[in-house]
Formats: sequence, C-alpha cells, structure tokens
Amino acid sequence: METLGQLAAHLALDLAAVSVLAFAIYYPRHRRRDLVPAYLALNVALFAVVSALAQVGGGGTALGFGLFGVLSIIRLRSDSIQHEEVAYYFTTLVLGLLCGLPHLGFAVAAALAGLLLLVMYGADHPRLMARTRRTVVTLDAVHTDQRALREDLARRVGEPLNWTVKEIDFVRDVMVVDVRFRLPEPFRTPARTTSQRARRSRPRAITRSPAHPQPRPLSEETV
Repeated sequence: METLGQLAAHLALDLAAVSVLAFAIYYPRHRRRDLVPAYLALNVALFAVVSALAQVGGGGTALGFGLFGVLSIIRLRSDSIQHEEVAYYFTTLVLGLLCGLPHLGFAVAAALAGLLLLVMYGADHPRLMARTRRTVVTLDAVHTDQRALREDLARRVGEPLNWTVKEIDFVRDVMVVDVRFRLPEPFRTPARTTSQRARRSRPRAITRSPAHPQPRPLSEETV
C-alpha cells in the first residue's frame, strides 16, 4: 500500500503530465476547448480509480476488473472527434494508469510519462506532413474513368494522393469521394534586390519634350 506522500507525488506527476499534454500540446494545435476538460477529467478519474483499487484488497484481479469496468463505459464517436484526438484520449488514459499504479516507482512512471509526451509532441507536430489533408468531397458528376476523377479532384482540392468512392448516385448525378490530397505550393513573389528597392525609391526627374516648351510669364516683353 502507498503512503500519503507517495500518493501525492504520483498525483502531482499525473497532473503535470496531463496539463502539458492538454494545454501545451493539444490545445495550441487543435483549439478545441470542449475536449480539454474531458481529457483532464478522464485522466484524474482513472488515476483515482487505480489508486483506490490498489488500497483495497484483491490485488491485481480487483485492479484489472475495475479498469475493465471504467474503460468499458467510454464511448468514442468517430463522427465527432478526429483520429488524432482519439490518440490524445488514449494517451490521457495511459498517463492516469501509469501514474496511479501503486507498485510502479516514481522515476519509472516519470520516464514513461515523458516518453508518451515526447511521442505525442513529435507525432502531432504541425510541420510533419503539413501539406497533406483529408476531406470528403461531393462531386456534381459521376466519373467512371479514374483519370477523369483524378483531374477533377486535382482541380477542386489539390493533388490527390489516394481516394475512396463512398457513394454513387446516378439519379442525381452525384458521387461522394473520401480523398487524401496534398495542398499546392504557396505562391511566392520574388524578393526585390537592394538595387531594385533603391532605384524604386529614388525620385524621378521630370523632363519636358522640346516640342512643348514652357510658357513664358506674361510680364516678360517680347523682342
């Protein structure tokens, strides 16, 4: 059984790890505020359940059945959260489980939690495959030729990497395509050189054509 000091240390480690995951990695990248309380509550709840089951009798059997009961009530809807957000869900679960295990040393739990945070930081980095996207496109035409379908997708979204036809409606002449594509390269104007900028900022001298001489003042007498 854990002492109160060990429990407090593991709780502090768990709160620090899940706070880094939610506030320093997830939210700055995805900006979904509604999932941040879910991650925090799920993590702390799992930590509390694991720690409580460790204090009562039964050993690993009670702990295993308790974890099975907790995880079985979690239902992740694929239409409301993305796959990367599901990864964050499971990471919060594993963090709570690691930090709440009673016989796992503090140093080992801290090392494993740091490894999880490092993996999530690198796997979900914005610069990793930044131009690759996925979307579901509804086309107002039915293409039976794969080359024509590829050209239509390239014209609408970008360079298609892979696609799956999900629905074809010949009555309405509509097809639904799940496509993975690459965004086009951003257009960049060539930078001006220093001599070009200096020449552009230099004031221009106004010259007059000899065919249009300047008019003389009225007070000047003509000879």
